[in-house]
Amino acid sequence: MAAKIYTNKDATITPLKKKTLAVIGFGSQGHAHALNLKDSGLKVIIGLYKKSKSREVAQKLGFEVMDTAEAVKAADVIFVATPDTVIPAVYYKDIEPNLTKGKTLLFSHGFAVHFKTITPPKNVDVILVAPKGPGHTVRSQFLEGKGVPGLIAIHQNTSGKAKEIALAWARGIGCTRAGVFETNFREETVTDLFGEQCVLCGGASALVKAGFEVLVEAGYQPEMAYFECLHELKLIVDLMNESGIAGMRFSISETAEYGDVTIGPKIIDGSVKKRMAAQLKAIENGKFAKDWTAEYAGGNKNFNALRKTEATHQIEKIGAKLRSTMSWIKQTKIKKGASQASFTSSSK
Repeated sequence: MAAKIYTNKDATITPLKKKTLAVIGFGSQGHAHALNLKDSGLKVIIGLYKKSKSREVAQKLGFEVMDTAEAVKAADVIFVATPDTVIPAVYYKDIEPNLTKGKTLLFSHGFAVHFKTITPPKNVDVILVAPKGPGHTVRSQFLEGKGVPGLIAIHQNTSGKAKEIALAWARGIGCTRAGVFETNFREETVTDLFGEQCVLCGGASALVKAGFEVLVEAGYQPEMAYFECLHELKLIVDLMNESGIAGMRFSISETAEYGDVTIGPKIIDGSVKKRMAAQLKAIENGKFAKDWTAEYAGGNKNFNALRKTEATHQIEKIGAKLRSTMSWIKQTKIKKGASQASFTSSSK
């Protein structure tokens, strides 16, 4: 059975019109949801800890900013827009003590609920609205009168109106302009983590680096290796995004297409799929979540060491030099200590 796609004709913001919506956190997704909902004519407040640097930013954008606990008390719908690893501390300190019957907890990623790093009470609705794009895209598409596709999921429907609230929120941030699909917390969480680790981030970056290293180690100029293994990747991904794999193959040369269909399966072969399947199991059984929460609790020592090693790879130095000559590419400088939410999606 084909999945139902919900659009503007299936959703209205009316269920949210007389409610106060609290956005807890003001990072990538938080600020986009807050601004879009505000522009949709809804009452939005921001909940932040006292010394948050985002307080001034949110206030300048016209929001009432409150301490997290006070925002939860004042709100009917609470969007938890903090990183997965931060959610438990924020939840048990400021959110749970101020949840009362009839409120709605909303997430844009199911990690905390699915892996039970938090356990919401039974007297509140628990829903998910997950735009399939980073916050800046959610915002820019909304301003253009468009939207990014999204997902909704219902974990607890105490009020009997949880789906109406989820669809109303999805409409308020612009997702129903593009299409919204219903899923569940488990499916959203598992597939999101798998995609990030095995294909979109982990798989793609490892493939790019391996190709770069093979060419450089064989004596080819690193600049040429960069162009062929990283720079041109965007062109191919854009073609796939616009018209699928078949459309991409139609647009490239026959030589490239022949190499694609004959050599690609030899590189990404059955052994790779077996390792992907093993990682899927590690996500499904909670091992990845356990490892990640333990790493965070331990101060991210291994994670930070890996970050440092990756940042000094030759491909980064060559890339920075070459990108500086490409006036058409928007340069993004990543500052030490900057929030990861500024550069990635959330959980997106």
